Amino acid sequence: MEKLVIGTRGSKLALWQSNYIKSLIEERYENIKVELKIIKTQGDKILDTPLAKIGGKGLFVKEIENALLDGSADIAVHSMKDVPMELPEGLILFATPLREEPNDAFLSVKFNSIRELPKNAVVGTSSLRRKLQLLKLREDLIIKDLRGNVDTRIRKLVDGEFDAIILAKAGLNRLKMTDYIKETVSIEDILPAVCQGIIGIELREDDKRTQEIVSFINHETTMIRTKCERAYLKKLQGGCQVPIAGFSQIKDNKIYLKALLSSLDGKTHIYEEGFSPIDKAEELGKSIAEKILNNGGKEILREVYS
Repeated sequence: MEKLVIGTRGSKLALWQSNYIKSLIEERYENIKVELKIIKTQGDKILDTPLAKIGGKGLFVKEIENALLDGSADIAVHSMKDVPMELPEGLILFATPLREEPNDAFLSVKFNSIRELPKNAVVGTSSLRRKLQLLKLREDLIIKDLRGNVDTRIRKLVDGEFDAIILAKAGLNRLKMTDYIKETVSIEDILPAVCQGIIGIELREDDKRTQEIVSFINHETTMIRTKCERAYLKKLQGGCQVPIAGFSQIKDNKIYLKALLSSLDGKTHIYEEGFSPIDKAEELGKSIAEKILNNGGKEILREVYS
């Protein structure tokens, strides 16, 4: 019996994602046993500080990537929106299953939509991207930081600490925790995070055997969208400290990208969109980023990183 080890965080969502990949592999190959290696990342240890202040999304993947590099794990399963633009030397993003719903979700006990919230309602989110787009819709809202796993965040909502919270709908769908979703937020109201709803499988570049095993999992159009959105993010050099959004769709053999960069004070929102043939997906991502940079984005990034 051949053994494969998946490196994963220990959160409910991370375990759901890893068990999903495990089940796909074991259903396909009777001779392969998949084990989960739960790894506590820096991002899991620091729960009381906004991510932008402690180093951003790489905090959720570094220790798992180290396990790949030292051979104690064969596969890493990530939420792609947590994966930094640059992968360590020797590792590759190899496969992405079909994308889940990428929209954000509005959760509340008492209210049915963002627009129905009373004046000065308290909304919880730890995302700068969500915060600034929410305030563009409703400048009267009071936005407070909300960290912790999905259970913790929903409990804080139910306990009355917040009038509403905003979470990624994909994770709620996967965990079947949709009871308090009152509104699927349209991408016109809040443009999603780059690669939201996408699971990524990261492997060692020289591990051809594992690549051969998991290649069947890859969903081609999801991978094309991933490459487009990540090329856009990479060109902007975007991390957690930067309010960046981006969302691609494929229709009639073309890929369309909507993108946003906001200033930290929320006074400037630079939107760009465009399309290209799907075989030019990465070039589209880069060109949309270039337009944003040339349209005031360079000044915003200089301010963020100064």
